[in-house]
Amino acid sequence: MAFIASDLSVLAYANNFTLWHYTTTDSSVTAGGYFNKAVDMLRVNDLIIANVDTDGTPDTTFYVVTSNNGTTVVIAAYS
Repeated sequence: MAFIASDLSVLAYANNFTLWHYTTTDSSVTAGGYFNKAVDMLRVNDLIIANVDTDGTPDTTFYVVTSNNGTTVVIAAYS
């Protein structure tokens, strides 16, 4: 499947930082370019709480936006 913008929601925003929530039936959101359609919304260091594979084996992971060059958004598991 692909990114669905209506499944990305703002949980909190302050001081140029946004905490997002994303839910999907996809089993992974780390594939290259998954969040590219949200390039105008996601900023470096934003956090995304992602509920993935919601129709299979659900998992929740925190991700951080590590790069956004205006075309491509890159995320990584937050540790």
